[in-house]
Amino acid sequence: VSFRPLLGLLRALTLGLIILGLARPQFVEARDIIHGQGVDIALALDISGSMASLDFQPQNRLEAAKEVIEEFIAERPYDQIGLVVFASNAFNQSPPTVDKNVLGRMMEQTKLATELGIEDGTAIGMGLANAANMLKESAAKSRIVILLTDGVNNAGQMDPLTAADAAETLGIKVYTIGMGRAGQVPVPVTDAFGRERVVMQESSLDEATLQEIADRTGGRYFRAEDTQGLRQIYDEINALEKSEIEITTYANYQELMGWVVVPGLLFLLAEMFLRQTIFRTIP
Repeated sequence: VSFRPLLGLLRALTLGLIILGLARPQFVEARDIIHGQGVDIALALDISGSMASLDFQPQNRLEAAKEVIEEFIAERPYDQIGLVVFASNAFNQSPPTVDKNVLGRMMEQTKLATELGIEDGTAIGMGLANAANMLKESAAKSRIVILLTDGVNNAGQMDPLTAADAAETLGIKVYTIGMGRAGQVPVPVTDAFGRERVVMQESSLDEATLQEIADRTGGRYFRAEDTQGLRQIYDEINALEKSEIEITTYANYQELMGWVVVPGLLFLLAEMFLRQTIFRTIP
């Protein structure tokens, strides 16, 4: 077996590595430094039974709201966002966090009160109070609550306007969203035999209270009657509440020339040594 082709291979490796080294390869490590502060946001989401209404086809109200809210969260990478859900009472699902993966999992796990075995009802005041309390200790310059409901306050120990006054005292702005079409809407129900069917029921929404909550806290009230309209509302809130964030990117360049030239020279020496010893040609 002839090993002379090894000399050619070593010569090719030598030339290749030296040419690559002369090109001055570099490793670049980039790091973003974030200056400024985001907006601290508490999302208060109604999960009462009426959120199963099917007027936001092809989904029910809750699933449509979750889809749009998840899109909103993705647009706010530097903000701390928390989640409160409410039916007959209010529950803190996630404290304000910049970890959108955690928040995303909490959104995925959010279901109707009837599916979670929670007593049905609509405690708007408790939902707002919990959301405002979630932001009470925040040092952010801008703190907002986005409260979404499709009903009338009929549960809980806190009046919605009292909760609004508490939020206003804390300097928290509240955006309210009334969800659902006016009049009769399709609602899935289960009869005594366990069969599910869809019936038409009157949709009820206390717009006056939602408007008053927004007015007292310096926020705005919106009405959403379909998914696209809801998406436009969150887009508008996103535009109204801009984060004051400045990102500076620092790049650290590391020369890799030595890592390729030195092996190239070693291959060259190896090739010269082998040519003068083992593979030396005798005249």
